[in-house]
Amino acid sequence: MLDAGTKAQLKSYLDRISQPIEILASLDDTKASSDVLALLKDVAESSPLVKLTESREDIFRKPSFSINRPNENHGPRFAGLPMGHEFTSLILALLQVGGYPPKVEQPVIDQIRALDGDFEFEIYVSLTCHNCPDVVMAVQNPRIKTTMIEGGTFQDEIKERQIMAVPTVFLNGTEFGQGRMSLEEILAKIDTGGVEREAKKIDQKAPFDVLIVGGGPAGAAAAVYAARKGIRTGVASERFGGQVLDTLGIENFISIKETEGPKFAIALEEHVRHYDVDIMNLQRASALVPGAEYIEVKLESGATIKSRTVIISTGARWRNVNVPGEQEYKNKGVAYCPHCDGPLFKGKRVAVIGGGNSGVEAAIDLAGLVGHVTLIEFDKQLRADAVLQRKLHSLPNVTVHLNAQTTEITGDGQKVNGLVYKDRVGGEIVTVPLEGVFVQIGLVPNTDWLKGTVALSKHGEIEVDARGQTSVPGVFAAGDATTVPFKQIIIAAGDGAKAALGAFDHLIRTPAPVAESAKASEEAVAA
Repeated sequence: MLDAGTKAQLKSYLDRISQPIEILASLDDTKASSDVLALLKDVAESSPLVKLTESREDIFRKPSFSINRPNENHGPRFAGLPMGHEFTSLILALLQVGGYPPKVEQPVIDQIRALDGDFEFEIYVSLTCHNCPDVVMAVQNPRIKTTMIEGGTFQDEIKERQIMAVPTVFLNGTEFGQGRMSLEEILAKIDTGGVEREAKKIDQKAPFDVLIVGGGPAGAAAAVYAARKGIRTGVASERFGGQVLDTLGIENFISIKETEGPKFAIALEEHVRHYDVDIMNLQRASALVPGAEYIEVKLESGATIKSRTVIISTGARWRNVNVPGEQEYKNKGVAYCPHCDGPLFKGKRVAVIGGGNSGVEAAIDLAGLVGHVTLIEFDKQLRADAVLQRKLHSLPNVTVHLNAQTTEITGDGQKVNGLVYKDRVGGEIVTVPLEGVFVQIGLVPNTDWLKGTVALSKHGEIEVDARGQTSVPGVFAAGDATTVPFKQIIIAAGDGAKAALGAFDHLIRTPAPVAESAKASEEAVAA
């Protein structure tokens, strides 16, 4: 099943385990079970601490297998063949069950262990999905059970539960969430008192010298540059990594030939944590309040953070087409990630809205999976690179409509069944029967919370000068949320570094707050 290189890599990982692991496999006579068995044999051969047995449990999902410590049966379960990005989750499960400590802060582990209740998670994924959730919860708490289900193997369940986006998570039989969810996000949803506890902790923090709002490439770079100056640095982020977490392939970040968004995001956070930076995750800013001595950032959790300077790097999000049916059928046929959700539409008819690079790339990718792709472009011509347009027009199962204004996404109450567009030349209203719609029309900056505080462009972007300074003294900005052209990861990172240097320059030229000056005087007298 595994090639020699992958086997060698797997063995190097399993050399880190210190406790016995029992893999209990529930199989039948299908080819899928044969493939799973071959994979599990490769795993068992990679470490003398791993034992493989066929379970006698009457498990309704076959093939599936669980990973347990001896005399336990609550370990994480995988249904189907965990290859692709799921293979990473399999390795993590093996390491953690085998005694290798997870890369999770101790307070988070303590929170998992303290959860009171029985939680059974079912996570539906695809082999091309790069947003597989962590498995650490099932390892740390015996009352938590997790099954990761590969949708391609269990198509009947996909249809029955009408799953049209991955990952889709069910908790105790009820839909719990869709899309990438971090461990902290899952905990916040099931441990309702955790948000209030964290807000109180944040409220009690001393003021920062530099507070970075946003944890994408711009925010991470700003944090590293600020911390290296030896000043008190904090990061308040809705999710560390930002939009990079939703990016499949990165091939133009200089010095890194190619990588994947989630891996890049992990590397960003590890780099920031190498320094003395206070990371406050799952914190969404709601207001900016300038002040004479400190700038306040109010959070949706109810907490308030004070800082002498602030760097805003809240990035951008996918732009909605804003027509009837889009919100109603989001994740029920309306999708934004062709790499993740494309396999769920195998053999079906889909549309892509948008004729830029992202839209044309999505149409090309989907054409190899689905039955037919209809590309809808508002303009009179496609805006994608010429090489992409040539590839698109060479595909036999793609239809392109130009001068087409999407007016509605239709459905049957449960899922998408069509798209309606208006011909902008002749005025004709056209309905296209289909099962999926992928929206690829660009980005909108996450700056709604700043209206009336800092100067924004007509597009909602934060106006900045050459040093990253905004219209408010002491407030800087960087990345996709700003007016800087060319929204690229490498440009955002550079802007973050520049904003941090600008903030430091502002600090050394600005008198310290009165309270700090008085404290410094008292310490000098005592000395």
